[in-house]
Formats: sequence, structure tokens, C-alpha cells
Amino acid sequence: MIPEIDEALRSLLRSALPDKGVDIAFDAPTRDWAARRNTPTVDAYLYDIREDLTRRERGVVAIRDERGIVVRRRQPPRYFRLSYLVTAWTKRAEDEHRLLAVVLGCLLTHDSLPIPDGPGQLSALGLQIPMTAATPPQESRSIADIWSALGGDLKPSLDLVITAPFPVGPEFPVGPAVTEGAGVRSHRLDEPEAEAPLRLRRYGKIER
Repeated sequence: MIPEIDEALRSLLRSALPDKGVDIAFDAPTRDWAARRNTPTVDAYLYDIREDLTRRERGVVAIRDERGIVVRRRQPPRYFRLSYLVTAWTKRAEDEHRLLAVVLGCLLTHDSLPIPDGPGQLSALGLQIPMTAATPPQESRSIADIWSALGGDLKPSLDLVITAPFPVGPEFPVGPAVTEGAGVRSHRLDEPEAEAPLRLRRYGKIER
């Protein structure tokens, strides 16, 4: 699930950047990593993963075919908040600010992360992937604490939170669909059961 989110985010950022020579990375922006940068880079570092308990569901989810018939069931997905520290790296601070402005403008035009069609799990689920950018972290922590833990120098950044569904367990089949109503067969004790007529119940009425 996380690699699919990374690739979808990479595609979204790539579509917004006017300069195709800008790299997109997902590395921890440590001081050593920054020293090795020799090309303009937009870095989206995944620094926190937490379940969104407010979105946890119980029971099972029905999976229907093109006719609307239930063919399989599965447990509902669990939702996790993926927090990314998005930064821009160039030789000049002004250029970094321009890159951040482009990235912010791109993220603000999307309430959810576009997931390309393909064989991945997220594409198969067909669910919205909400995301928010540059909002204060909900937990009792600051961006400065993150930079301190990384051992790097504090610089402008965007806090991006993507709430992604994570499939739980395999799908399991269900019995065949019911195509007829319940039937009632009655007969006298001295009559063979096979000769008794079958009366089907449809829409609350018994057909003779």
C-alpha cells in the first residue's frame, strides 16, 4: 500500500513541476544526504504512520459483480495517516521557495490523491484517498522536533498527510444468489411427498 501511495504522489508532483530536471526523492533529509545533493530535488520524507481510529469499521463489506449480485465478502479496510515532510533542495533559497510554491499549489488543487488505474490494491478498492497539505500536525509535536531528530538544519517545509486504506485479510466467497422465493410443500401422511405440489412464495404471496 505505501509503495503505491509513493508512486501516486511521485506522479502527481512530476505533473506539476515545470522543470523535468528536478528529482523527486523519498529519503530522510539528513545533513549527509543534503551534502550529496547536486541536482534540484523535491523530497517527500515519510516520517510517521498512524491508524485513523475514527474511520475504523466493523463487520464485512459486500463485493458485487456487474449485475449487482454479491459474489464475495471481505473485511473493511483500516485507514492509516501517512505524514510526509515535503522539502525543496537547490543551491539558492529563492529557487527552493519557487519549488515549494509550485508543490503547494498542486497539492491544494487536490482534495484526494489521484490513483492511476492498474493492478494495485488501491486501484482495486476504488476508494478516495484524502490528503491535506500545510496544516498543523494534530499530535503534540512540531516540525522543529522532526528536524532535530534528523540531525539536519531547519528549513521551509510542507506537512502533507495522506489517509490511505489498507486491505485487511483475503476476500472469501459467498453462496450462490437466491433466484427463487421460499417454497412450501404440504401433503397428507398417507401421500408420497414427491407427489405434493410445490407452492413458491413470491412478494409475500403463495403461488399455487
